[in-house]
Amino acid sequence: MVKLAAKCLLAGDPAVGKSALAQMFRNDGAHFQKNYTLTTGIELLVKAVSVPETSDSVEFFIFDSAGKDLFSEMLEKLWEQPNVLCLVYDVTNEQSFNNCAKWLEKLRAQAVGVHIPGVLVGNKTDLVGRRVVEEKQAQEWAEKHGLEYCEMSVKEMKNFEAPFHILAKSFHQLYKERVETFRSLA
Repeated sequence: MVKLAAKCLLAGDPAVGKSALAQMFRNDGAHFQKNYTLTTGIELLVKAVSVPETSDSVEFFIFDSAGKDLFSEMLEKLWEQPNVLCLVYDVTNEQSFNNCAKWLEKLRAQAVGVHIPGVLVGNKTDLVGRRVVEEKQAQEWAEKHGLEYCEMSVKEMKNFEAPFHILAKSFHQLYKERVETFRSLA
C-alpha cells in the first residue's frame, strides 16, 4: 500500500464554485455553503483519496485560491511546484470558460517542462436553462490542452468527487511510470 502526497492547485474565475467544490469534497458532501464569500488569498484543505482498483491513496493538499486578479500576484509564490491542477469554470458563464486559457498558462508557468496532470471542471450543471458552454466544446478544449474533463453540480452534490478521483488516478499513474523508469535504470 502506497500513500502519495500531491499539491493540488484549484483555479478559475471568481464565483465559479472552486471553494464550494473544495469544501464539499473535504466534508464528503455534508455541507453546501449557500452564501457566497469571496476567497481572498488562499485556503488550504487536506484530504486523502483512494486510488481506484488499488490499495494505494493520494493525500491532496488542495490550494483553493482567489479568482480575482487583485490577489493573483501574491498567489504565484504559493503556487510553486504543483503536482496536479484542477481548473474550474461555470457552464453558464462563457467568460469564465474563455479565461481558463489564462489560468492554465499561469498554472503551467509554475512547472515549466514538467508534465502536470490536470482536469477541467464544468460546474453548475444544475442551471440547465442558463447553460452557454456546451460539454462537447469544453471536452475538446480540455483534450487539446492535455487535461481530463468532467462536469458537476456542487449545489446538487452531483459528481463533486469526480475531479479528485481523476487526479488521484492520473497522479498515481505518473508515480508508477516514474518507479518503472527508476527500476529500468538500476
